[in-house]
Amino acid sequence: MNVIQKAHNCTICAPFLKDGVRPVFTVHPKARINIIGQAPGRKVHESGIPWDDASGKRLREWLGVDSETFYQPELFAIMPMGFCFPGTGKSGDLPPRPECAPQWHQPLLRMMPNIQLILLFGQYAQKQYLGKTRKKNLTETVRNWHAYLPDFLPLPHPSPRNQIWLRKHPWFEEEMVPMLQMRVKEILAS
Repeated sequence: MNVIQKAHNCTICAPFLKDGVRPVFTVHPKARINIIGQAPGRKVHESGIPWDDASGKRLREWLGVDSETFYQPELFAIMPMGFCFPGTGKSGDLPPRPECAPQWHQPLLRMMPNIQLILLFGQYAQKQYLGKTRKKNLTETVRNWHAYLPDFLPLPHPSPRNQIWLRKHPWFEEEMVPMLQMRVKEILAS
């Protein structure tokens, strides 16, 4: 059994997942862009399709790609910090389970040598991949995106819950989104 099959059959978090185990991720040896977010939400857990929700719609708009392009695994890998829906808490979805990324990310990344850019959505992915180079908060980390290129690009989560953040920081959609779309277009054309 290869690493992808092992990850799809993973049950390491089963005792903590009241909605059950259903790893949702997409990797392919030819993938060029890797999307690392938090964890699947309830709708994605039910459908088994990554980013199959309102957050995914906004994400595809930010990337400047349609659904057909987005779901080509040879182009986009999708590797959340937690592969399974963590459940719901008082103020929304629970954080991704901490066991998943240490178990699966490095083995899966090693099998994708063509990755040219890793998009880090939200604080969990940024903490894992940027470590001590992160700024004092997500806003400052995203604002200083140029410091993490060419390998990483920190971004806010595209969730509809982030409307207030987007309104407070219009520079993101005015400056970063066009830059992101241009970079994605360059990578996909290469």
